[in-house]
Amino acid sequence: MNKTLLSKGCLLIAEPSILGDTSFTRSVVLLTEHSNSGSVGFILNKPLSYTLQDAISDIDASFSIYNGGPVEQDNLYFIHNTPQLITDSVEISDGIYWGGNFDVVKHLINSKKINHHNIRFFLGYSGWDTNQLELELEENAWIVTKNNFKSKLLLQSNQQLWKDKIEEQGGEYILFSNAPDNPMLN
Repeated sequence: MNKTLLSKGCLLIAEPSILGDTSFTRSVVLLTEHSNSGSVGFILNKPLSYTLQDAISDIDASFSIYNGGPVEQDNLYFIHNTPQLITDSVEISDGIYWGGNFDVVKHLINSKKINHHNIRFFLGYSGWDTNQLELELEENAWIVTKNNFKSKLLLQSNQQLWKDKIEEQGGEYILFSNAPDNPMLN
């Protein structure tokens, strides 16, 4: 475990050993906030079965909505790479931003000035209390990596993201990258 990488903007890769955790199995989480009072992030690779238009009727777009995590799943959140267009957003790091003026977002989507490569929506978020994430790292639940994709993070394939990040670890992780979702069914 590399605690030096644990910071806002890093990626948390679920260890293969956390099988059975319905929220985080095979997840890749973008850490959007990390401080002494806790951490917040969004699961990047768990699209839900409905779209933005299903959730907000005055948006004319079929962008996927993702399961951001188990906390506040009745709230919609978003990250994006267009701060020059979406006012009031906060930089996470490396050209990825969180939130902003939602009326502006609706207008930009409806006028086709941004697309699903620029923005990703989440129901809920992943949250950790003070030192909880550090404890999970000590228990080997996560691999911490730098976001080498930077602002192109939103272009990454959902289905391949966890597998690709696990394979980057090398060694025994390559075996886990090709294992079925539920090894008990193998």
